[in-house]
Amino acid sequence: MILVTGVSGGLGGAILAGLQAVGGLETAGASSSGDDGAARLADFDRPETLEPAFAGVDVLVFVSAGYAEDDVVLARHGAVVRAATAAGVRHVIYTSLAGSGERLTIALAHRWTEARLAEAPFDVTVLRNGLYAEIPAGLAMAGAAVAAASGVFAAPLGDGRLSAVARDDLAAVAVRVAAEAQADLAPGAPRRHAGRTYELEGVEAVGGRELAEALAEALGRPVEYRPVPLGETRAALAGLEPYQVGHTMSTFSNVGAGLLEGRGGDLTAFLDAPRPVRDLVMASVRSALVSAQGG
Repeated sequence: MILVTGVSGGLGGAILAGLQAVGGLETAGASSSGDDGAARLADFDRPETLEPAFAGVDVLVFVSAGYAEDDVVLARHGAVVRAATAAGVRHVIYTSLAGSGERLTIALAHRWTEARLAEAPFDVTVLRNGLYAEIPAGLAMAGAAVAAASGVFAAPLGDGRLSAVARDDLAAVAVRVAAEAQADLAPGAPRRHAGRTYELEGVEAVGGRELAEALAEALGRPVEYRPVPLGETRAALAGLEPYQVGHTMSTFSNVGAGLLEGRGGDLTAFLDAPRPVRDLVMASVRSALVSAQGG
């Protein structure tokens, strides 16, 4: 059986839906709430819930616990590894962070988790996911109204670009790997993904100028990109949790320094045609404009 954690979130939910669509697979989801019986209860902050949730599981798709202070994430992920070991899980697939994100503040927890998984007794596959296309799309959406009024799109991206990837594409890769990992547990099967790490960066990079061009196309008027200093950006993030401010500033700093533009990877080995990030940005911008106009 294949179990997917974090199914109340966007990535985990998409992975579970994709596996259910494959057919012929025994699948289940898990979440911190248990979803009133629709999913198994696997609360990373309550380690005692994890081993029962993993009972009878062959392949565990371990979706990262997401934003929190580093010590909290390490405790959560360590509990998952220990529970998977105790439950007899045979193969764990972990959603990690792409190599281009090595200097991001969120990288620490991912690399620590990869090391703990490498020490475990089960097979491991690491899916090093690129940053979601929702990041540039969200920036474009946030700036759409101002761009419509002023012809200026302001964002803290400097001259850098981000090789973003569609969340649905990352889910599709996880579905394929999990389904094949389950099949490969049969006697004599090749274990195609055991011990493998896949770099899943986006194949298309976008920055402030590309986002301004997308806004111009959606608005039907010229839009100029204006870089925003990081100091102004930090002030605008007041009200977020401190770790959220740190992670957000780290992302903008890395984009501006040109460190998040991809260097190639394995995405196209799994997908013939990754979703164009520009198309996702355009769809988000048009949706934001329709909402702003009351449509």
